[in-house]
Amino acid sequence: MERRQFVKGAAVAIGAVAYGAHGPLTLAQEAEQQDTALAKTRRIVRAVSVSFKSNVGVQTVVPLARIAERVDREAEQGTDLIILPEHCQGCNDRSEETLDGPTITAMARLARKHRTYIVCPIDRKDGEMRFNSSVLLNREGKVVCIYDKVYPVYPNECEMHPPDRPGDLARVYKADFGKVGFATCFDVNWTSLWRKLSYLGAELVVFPSAYSAGRSLQAHAIDYNYYVMSSTRIPDCRVYDIDGELLVNDLENSGNGVNVTRVELDMDRCIFHQDGNMPGKLNRLLQDHGNDVEREKWLPMEGWFVLRAKHSGVSAKELAKQYGLETLRHYINRSQCEIDQCRGWEFA
Repeated sequence: MERRQFVKGAAVAIGAVAYGAHGPLTLAQEAEQQDTALAKTRRIVRAVSVSFKSNVGVQTVVPLARIAERVDREAEQGTDLIILPEHCQGCNDRSEETLDGPTITAMARLARKHRTYIVCPIDRKDGEMRFNSSVLLNREGKVVCIYDKVYPVYPNECEMHPPDRPGDLARVYKADFGKVGFATCFDVNWTSLWRKLSYLGAELVVFPSAYSAGRSLQAHAIDYNYYVMSSTRIPDCRVYDIDGELLVNDLENSGNGVNVTRVELDMDRCIFHQDGNMPGKLNRLLQDHGNDVEREKWLPMEGWFVLRAKHSGVSAKELAKQYGLETLRHYINRSQCEIDQCRGWEFA
């Protein structure tokens, strides 16, 4: 199967989830309950990364009109999610803007026009405070989630005037196609943030960035089993599968300092460990529903396998749940809690 077709999501307040004081098993259970509401059928999201070669200097910022023209062109082809790179309008002494500033206003108009979600990272001004923010617009062009970069670069961002204020929450938003998490550039170096996105049930993590991040980014897809898709100022885009396989690695594929990567991601695909699932439960599922679902991947060294629905109208996640298969994410989180109980730890 051709990879781009094979790789054929969900905070301001409502519809958003932020990591708080809950433990990993509690969060995983809540996330799976939300998954059940979404996973009644196969879910395909058309995702597009649009990025431009630039840096944060005043003289090299890509004009907003050029970005809007390209987003408009790509959205016309049909998309569910468009991702722009970090600080898409730069980060300097003139780049701060509020949510009603020109960049969000322009992208909101396009989100509304084409009925698509757009991730628009800006140098956000909020009163006297400054944030490196990824702003999610929904299909009506409304701001539904703001993720503030938890780990701004020191000293670059932390010693600006005014300095970037670090965010303090992991964010996952339940979109109509699945649960989308957020991380930005330097965030790639802190595992705790990516673990929290897993606890919150992220199925796709978008990664606006100044650089590619490469193996550091891939490691999180391997460890936490969600899709990861980037949009960078290199400009390039990498897309990692739920088992960490590199599916797409595009670099300035449109020429003239522009990269546009278009993929379809099957949000219903799911990954499992062999423990407790093979051979019995998996064999019974495939025997009864071999025309509906398949074991798409088998990774013998990891002891993992991936299930995929063969056609629309069927959910691999839902069928797996009916046959008692436990996802890899839940298995690891549950094991952590049970091992800690063996240590004598008590949980409320």
